[in-house]
Amino acid sequence: MLIYNADIFTAEGENIKDGYIMIEGDKISAVGKMSELTLSPAEGDINARGLTAYPGFVDCHCHIGAWEDGLGFEGDDGNEENDPSSPNLRALDMINPTDRCFDEAAYAGVTAVITGMGSANPLGGTFLAMKTYGSPRIDDRVIKQPLSVKFALGENPKSVYKDKDCAPTTRMATAAIIREQLSKAKRYAEDTDKWLGSIGTDDELDRPDYDAKCEALLPLIRKEIPAHIHAHRADDIFTAIRLCREFDIDGVLIHATEGHLIADELAKDGYPAVVGPIICDRSKPELKNQTIQNAAILSRAGVPICICTDHPVVPEQYLPLSAAIAVRGGLDKTEAIKAITIYPARIARIDDRVGSIKAGKDADILLFDGDPLDVRVTPHTVIIDGKKVKGESNA
Repeated sequence: MLIYNADIFTAEGENIKDGYIMIEGDKISAVGKMSELTLSPAEGDINARGLTAYPGFVDCHCHIGAWEDGLGFEGDDGNEENDPSSPNLRALDMINPTDRCFDEAAYAGVTAVITGMGSANPLGGTFLAMKTYGSPRIDDRVIKQPLSVKFALGENPKSVYKDKDCAPTTRMATAAIIREQLSKAKRYAEDTDKWLGSIGTDDELDRPDYDAKCEALLPLIRKEIPAHIHAHRADDIFTAIRLCREFDIDGVLIHATEGHLIADELAKDGYPAVVGPIICDRSKPELKNQTIQNAAILSRAGVPICICTDHPVVPEQYLPLSAAIAVRGGLDKTEAIKAITIYPARIARIDDRVGSIKAGKDADILLFDGDPLDVRVTPHTVIIDGKKVKGESNA
C-alpha cells in the first residue's frame, strides 16, 4: 500500500511536506518526499492530498479489557483482592480483546495500549502492550509481554485492605510489602544465577525451589522491564523513587498527580511520568491537587512525560482529547501530540515498533483532515498493522 501526497508528522526527525509512506505487509518500508518517489500509485493506494499523516496514538497506562464495557462483576477482572503481593498475575490472562471499547479506541486513532490490572495490591502483576484491533486471540495482538510490573502506593491498597484484617492499612505497610517481596526476588535471582553458573561443573548446585512470585519479578530485578508505580501524592512519588533506588530497578511514575508540586526534584531524578487521567474529578483526597497544568509544568521542568487515559476512568477514545486539555493547561501542542505517540512508546520501551512514522516500524498510521486535538475531528483513515480499519465509509 502506498500513501501519497500527504503531509507527514513523523513524531521523530523532520516532518515532511508533500510526502509518501510505503507499506509492505504490516511494516512501513519507506518514507520520503513525493519528489523522491519513483513508483506510480496503483489501485488500493491512498491519495492523501489535503490530509496529514500521524503515527497511531499510544496510551501508556490504562485498563481497557479488564473492566469490560457495560458489565458489572461478570466483566470485572481488574483486581484480585485476596493477596497484597501478586506479581505472578498476568494481564495476558485477564484482558478480553473483544470488548467493544477496543473498536472505539481504534476508530479514534488509538492503535496501541499498555493495559493491565488495577491498583488494589502493592504488587499487582505484569502489564502488556497490545494493538487495539485485530485477532480475537489476544496472543496475536501482543506487542510486548511482560512489559512492566505494576506497583501501587497510596490510598488504593489502604482502602482495599482496611476491612480485611490484614496489611496494608498504612503507607508504611504498603512499602514494606513491596520491599519484602523485592528482597525475596533479589535473593531468588542471585540463587538462580549461581545455579545456572554451576551447571556442568563439578560443584553443580541444586536448583532453587520454584517461587512463582519471585520468578515473575526476575525480569524486573535484571532490568529487562521496569516497574510502573501508581503514585498520586508527592510523598508516594518519592517513596516510589526510594524503592527503585534501594533495589536498583527501573521505574516509571504512573499518574504523578502532585508532580507539579515537586517538578524540579523529579527533573533531577530523571524518572518518567505518565500523566493522567486528566479529564476527571477529584474523587479522593490524594487527588486534591490535581490540575490540567501538571503535564505542562513537568514538561517544562525537563521531566519525560506522556499522557494516559486510565481507561475506564476516561474512555480510551478520548486520549487525544486528554492531550488537548493538557494543551489548554499550557503544554506545547507539538509536545502534546508526541505525548500520545513517540513519548509513550519510548517510556514503554516499544518505540522499535510504534510511536512514529519511520521505515521498519509497524504500519500504524492515521490520516487527519484537520487538527487531531480538535474535539470535533476524528481520523479520516486508520491503518493498523498495514490494514485499513477505518476509512471514509465509517468515518
